[in-house]
Amino acid sequence: MGKIIELKLKILAKLILKKYQPKIIGITGSIGKTSTKEAVYAVLKNKYRVRRSIKNYNNELGLPLTIIGEKAHGRNIFAWTLVFLRAFRLIIFTDKNYPELLVLEMGVDRPGDMDYLLDIVKCDVGVLTYIGTVHVEYFKNHGELIKEKMKLIDSLSENASAVINYDNKNTQEGLSEIKTQKISYGLDEGADLRASKIRNHYISEKNSRNLTGISFILEFKNKEFLVKLPDVLGAPALYSALGAAGVGLALGLSLKEISAGLKEYKSPKGRMRVVEGIKNTVIIDDTYNAEPESMRTALNTFKNIPSAEGARKFAVLGDILELGDQSVELHQNIGKIVHKAGIDKLIVVGERARDIARSAEEAGMKVDNIFCFPFSAEAGLFLQDRIRENDMLLVKGSQGARMEKIVKELMAEPLRAEELLVRHSREWIKK
Repeated sequence: MGKIIELKLKILAKLILKKYQPKIIGITGSIGKTSTKEAVYAVLKNKYRVRRSIKNYNNELGLPLTIIGEKAHGRNIFAWTLVFLRAFRLIIFTDKNYPELLVLEMGVDRPGDMDYLLDIVKCDVGVLTYIGTVHVEYFKNHGELIKEKMKLIDSLSENASAVINYDNKNTQEGLSEIKTQKISYGLDEGADLRASKIRNHYISEKNSRNLTGISFILEFKNKEFLVKLPDVLGAPALYSALGAAGVGLALGLSLKEISAGLKEYKSPKGRMRVVEGIKNTVIIDDTYNAEPESMRTALNTFKNIPSAEGARKFAVLGDILELGDQSVELHQNIGKIVHKAGIDKLIVVGERARDIARSAEEAGMKVDNIFCFPFSAEAGLFLQDRIRENDMLLVKGSQGARMEKIVKELMAEPLRAEELLVRHSREWIKK
């Protein structure tokens, strides 16, 4: 049944695109797709009718559903019939409110995934975020993964625009070969679009519990503009904002318009969001997913956040999945970073994450400060007794590690879990 539904959705989506001809912004990469999508939406929504992918609608099912404007319905045949009828209605009649712009995540798990998606959409702007090592187990090597994701950029016409993360060494060398219009973004010198003079903002004294956001100077072609991002934290948010700024520039927006839009950007659930914890603790919730590079970035961001006198920093890290035969080595690299970051207590969850613990101990972290648990629920209960006032916790792991359960166990307002945390809707609670 699944393949039949996918084929029907694909045909209907293509017919809808042919009729309405919206501009399409496609976003791919390993890290930051969803956050960049939300930032792009914030930049564009005040000027255009915009629709963006919801949840993880970035595959052969989710992408056409976004084009149609519907949700998935599992095995409910009646609900799927209604989806098809609504799609036919869009094709037969004209909806004057159909979006002018579609912002679509384009995920890649296996070879050929991007080809399938590009057979449905032709992008006017292609965004390439950071390509890391996630999903390498389904590819022969890392180069094959990069090649698959680069297909989005390679598919762009001469009149389209490519917006590419310049700081990603995996793709930097190929920038000169891109024939379409392009805007590179990043923190490194050499990027067309840069963030400089980055500052954390606090209500009063430099204590992470008073964090109100970050600001930076947006630089483009000898022009500068101040950008403020409320309620966000760390380099991932900067890259998302820069990627969105690149899309705005590609579509003709001014730096002033882009800055105004970014003020409304909210980091998605589970992406470096500050959550108030029990006992007046601070939780950095980065539980949406994990990849070695995003884990490294999160730990370095955590390292540089000032804490109250006497407060301790806990790194609560779960398995990083889908790493194939590189899993042990990549987890061990994280353990070394934990030790260098000066983390006071390391708590790991899952069998793979034990390699983080072993490596941290070998690097010099005291064994008395390292704790291993098979499941997130056990780690959450353990931490309840261990944490004290002003302690800070970074919680991160792959989706399968379900690290958000730890955040719920430790958050000051657990009744707001569905509002504040990832994977706390009805469909996830039973899992």
